[in-house]
Amino acid sequence: MRRLGRLLVGSGATAVAGALVVSAFGLVPAVAQTGPVSPTPDTGTPALAPSGSTEQVRQLVQCGSTMYAVGSFTQISQNGTTSTHDNIFSFSATAPYTITSWTPSTNGTVDSIALTSDCTHAYIGGSFSSVDGQSANNIAYIRTYNNTLVNTFAHGANGEVSTVLLTPNGHLLAGGAFTSINGSSSHHYYASLNPTSGKDDGYLNLNISGHYVYPKVGFNSTDIFKQELSPDGGHVLVEGVFTSVGGLPRQQIFMLNLGGSHGYVSDWNSTEFNQHCATKHPFYVKAATWSPDGTTVYVADTGLAPDGWKGTFPLTGICDAVAAFPAIRAGGLSHYWVNYTGCDSLYSVAADSTAVYVGGHERWADNAGGCNAAGSGAIPAPGMGGFTPGSTGGTLLTDPSGTVGLYSRARGLGADDMLLTSAGLWIASDNFDGSTNCGPVSGLAGICFLPYS
Repeated sequence: MRRLGRLLVGSGATAVAGALVVSAFGLVPAVAQTGPVSPTPDTGTPALAPSGSTEQVRQLVQCGSTMYAVGSFTQISQNGTTSTHDNIFSFSATAPYTITSWTPSTNGTVDSIALTSDCTHAYIGGSFSSVDGQSANNIAYIRTYNNTLVNTFAHGANGEVSTVLLTPNGHLLAGGAFTSINGSSSHHYYASLNPTSGKDDGYLNLNISGHYVYPKVGFNSTDIFKQELSPDGGHVLVEGVFTSVGGLPRQQIFMLNLGGSHGYVSDWNSTEFNQHCATKHPFYVKAATWSPDGTTVYVADTGLAPDGWKGTFPLTGICDAVAAFPAIRAGGLSHYWVNYTGCDSLYSVAADSTAVYVGGHERWADNAGGCNAAGSGAIPAPGMGGFTPGSTGGTLLTDPSGTVGLYSRARGLGADDMLLTSAGLWIASDNFDGSTNCGPVSGLAGICFLPYS
């Protein structure tokens, strides 16, 4: 396990907050839908098979009519049939969600996947040393029409590659814990690679450095964890452990501008990201996403409570919460709204025009008055929640009684990825402690699909 919320990130996001249906270079506008998504999932989707150990789907990405799933798992079940899949597989994005014959394998966790625009090839990043028996350290380029590695692409990083993302202007952005990738030691933790050769193309030169230091802080080291492309394809949100990016002070998250000749750090920033959470959670902004119109950034956080918290209420800061910020490329920004779980972690977030969806192992929402207990006004929302979007949003969507969150799922370790497509919301999670329920339906360990009505 690398750390909670990434068992065994990245939203190497090639699909974006309901505004884009994936793929790599060509970003296809999604069909407008009337949301929010249904709280009742479709049945028949593939699921993690019981294995006696905790396994996890780390990321889901759609390319064309096929869904690709990566993570840390060994077997997938569907409609009573179990098949072997080592950390990566694909299936039809529409019912009956048939698993394809594509069976590549890795000997370790795959954190992230990005696909070429024609869906014939995929880039994968993670913590592995071989792909289909061939040497490949933490990054690889593989064919999706068979199980083979593309040997003309360099495939060697000296640390975990947590996230891979293909940009519209032709760069493969790879982030993680590495200090050398595909023969280059020039750009630590976050590098731009030529999509054909895998070599560092020099598009990024950010000199990322630093880690979080405060009294009794838990161990943390410089790392890039996740990244999310903007709806217009011109900007990327990047989360991780750092204190300096491109010569500018940044913590937890920064916005990258995809310039013509090089990528550079945007002025977008808030001092709220400089505030520390509990000592065991020095890195807490685990996920972010954009509103479909690109005007708002939503973040999902771990962190328990502010560092040095004295047990007073209501909670402050953005620890263990979902929060909305303006996406204006300027400094000194403040949140529009924050909704607290009450000291339970969130790991994923997605947004359409009608709702902001979050997933984690939370028990409540509207819980600024409690910590590991339901405070005044808290509403049960186990495993996931939906909130009204925009600058004046933050209201939990509830069932008709108004006493329970509209959405729920088995908490497990926590939903680690969410993908919105024109058809609905896909949720990647785990089977910890026998977690299989999504909404009122069981048997959905690891993968859940909530369709638009």
